[in-house]
Order: sequence, then C-alpha cells, then structure tokens
Amino acid sequence: MPVEAPRRERILAGARNLLRTSDRATVAEIATAAGTSKAGFYREFESRAALLEALRLDPELGAKERILAAGLEMIGDRGLAQLSMDELATRAGVSRATLYRLFPGKPALFEGVLLAFSPIEAVSGAMRAMSDQPPEVVMPELARIAHRAIAGPGAPRLGLLKAIFFEVSSLTPDAEAAAQEVAATVLGSVGAYVVGQMAAGKLRPMPPVLALQSFIGPIFFHLLTRPIAERMLGLDIDGETAVTALAESWLRAMKPDTPDGGGHE
Repeated sequence: MPVEAPRRERILAGARNLLRTSDRATVAEIATAAGTSKAGFYREFESRAALLEALRLDPELGAKERILAAGLEMIGDRGLAQLSMDELATRAGVSRATLYRLFPGKPALFEGVLLAFSPIEAVSGAMRAMSDQPPEVVMPELARIAHRAIAGPGAPRLGLLKAIFFEVSSLTPDAEAAAQEVAATVLGSVGAYVVGQMAAGKLRPMPPVLALQSFIGPIFFHLLTRPIAERMLGLDIDGETAVTALAESWLRAMKPDTPDGGGHE
C-alpha cells in the first residue's frame, strides 16, 4: 500500500490548492482538503496565520504565476510549437515536477496563459454581474473592460497578445484544445447574453457568432493599429473613449428594425 504523506505536508498541499482560487479558505475547508480534522490541523499549526506564514516561505508559492509569465514571454518569442517545457521550468525557477503538476502539457499551459493574460475572465465575470442590464449598458462596459485588460496599466505588451492571437487563429494541435475552451467560455457568457437580447427584441437577430465577431473585431483592430494611428495619423483620443465609441456604433447597427422597415431612432 502507498504510504500516506505526513499530515503537515497534506495540509500545506491542500491549502496551496485552495488558496490558488480563493484567499478566504477556512480552516475547516483546508482540513477537509487535507483529509484531516480541525483538531488535526491545530496539532500542526497553531492558527490559520501560522499556516499562511508557512506557505509564504514555501518555494512553490507563486510558481503558477511565474510559469504563466514565462510562458507568455516564450510564446511571444518563438510560438507555442517551439516552446520547450524544460526551458520553461528553468526560466520560471520551478522543478519539472512542479511544472507538469500545474500544467500537464502545452494545451493546459496555453489555456492558462489565455485565461491569465486575455480579457476573457474579466469580461465573463462582468457579464455575470450585469446579465440583467440592457445592451446599452453592458456592451460599452465590456469594451472598456477588454481595453483595460489588454492595454491598461500593468497589462502585457500588445505584441505578446498578437502572438497569442496568432496561436489561436492557427489552430495548431497544442492550441486547438485551449481555443475550444475559450470559445465555450465566451459563447457561454457574452454569446448567451446576446442571444437572449435578440430573443427579447432588443438586438437585431443574426447568427450569434457573427454578432460577436462584429463587436470584437473593430475593438481588437483599434488596439492593434492604435500605435501607428497615434504616430502617423494624429489620433488623439483616450483609449477607453475610443472603444466605447466603437461599442456604441455596434449598438446602433444592431438595433432591430421597426415594423415599417426602418431602424429605431
């Protein structure tokens, strides 16, 4: 029979996993994840604060974030197909075992990079919070959120995001699985909202994928071409103001026809 890991190690491992998704995990939740009782937890750690201090000193703390940051840089440098997982582990300062435990292969790594550095999660979260609001409120706000995630302070360089877009559009075997997951996330949040608004008569009926493409395309193109538009064409407009204007243009185009065949005023 396999030998069970010592209780302290199980508690650290369970807490590490829980705290990756929620920094509010309770002692009871951590104990359950570690397969022990609260009494067992307190035999190893005098308090939750003591556990957090132990995790702070844990060399694996922050490993996921370092791997994703290094992965983003390497994908931007040479593409996903040429990325070496061994080199990634070295650049991120983690062991191969840690890398493969967190990301079992390139598809899992690419999905993690997409979720961490694209606006997908921020947009999906906002969509859930605003699902009862009209399109005139929701769509411009989604455009602004996407702008902040891609071009706001602390956002990755746009060139790296171009590399991510190339990987998604090329649908290489390693990127295809991640792209499918991302498409499902977008269609399940923004797509479902747009379909619901079409059914309610608030947006013009059309294939939902085309509706999303017509919304996302101008915003993404603006972000890609903004540097040259500023330097060579004299564009002088705040980024969020620009994407808001693009979203409002989409809303005007998506207004349903009136019964006499004309658009709404």
